[in-house]
Amino acid sequence: MKIIIYLLLLVPFFGISQKNVIYTQRVFPKVDKVLEFEKAISAHAQKYHTGEWSWRISEIESGKDAGGYQITEGPSSWDAIDSRGNLGAEHNNDYHKNVAIYLTERGSSGYSTYQDSISTSVLNDWSEKFSITHYVTKIGYGYNIWTLFVNLRPVWKALGQSVAVFASSSSGPNQYAVVTRYKNGLKDRALINNNLLLKQYELIHGNFSFQGYTETMRSSVEEHWYELLFYRKDLSSK
Repeated sequence: MKIIIYLLLLVPFFGISQKNVIYTQRVFPKVDKVLEFEKAISAHAQKYHTGEWSWRISEIESGKDAGGYQITEGPSSWDAIDSRGNLGAEHNNDYHKNVAIYLTERGSSGYSTYQDSISTSVLNDWSEKFSITHYVTKIGYGYNIWTLFVNLRPVWKALGQSVAVFASSSSGPNQYAVVTRYKNGLKDRALINNNLLLKQYELIHGNFSFQGYTETMRSSVEEHWYELLFYRKDLSSK
């Protein structure tokens, strides 16, 4: 009994220490300063963001943020982030004086946590090309969206899709980012044909079940959009 109680007391610690937290930042360089920005961000990443805090930088190729760059840091834990502290004057001066000068005022940043139970890919099974589908949930409909992903997971697995799902954490509206990783390049996009998805969904969940999926989307999702991203190894530090 004492052992069980001890393990239960450790549950919050495991939750805090688990390395499932991703920090993402999106930046948008000035149109005429892209080359200067890329040179500066690469130098900054190599000097200040290595090891556990390495940066994966990807170029956003399509969607409403096309032309921007996504900087991904992690995975880490809340405990590690809490104890990291300020990155120091040297780091901050380098970023603001050598990188930020090439950026527009547009940008965003936030934290998200990897959702293992509704993913088909492990967190750090990265790929060079991937898409992100964003689902912003309506207030009070979080459980509906979670159920939607629970039902989609076996469909993704049956279609051979590598999917990692992330939930936003104290970073704006409640939303999920469904990251589809194209391990064999863009030819893997053939696996997401809408007709194939519908057919496989109803093979698993029954005839006309896809109608329930679309009804959940209509009633529970506030905003929904897609984008394609390409990893830039030449800019990254991992």
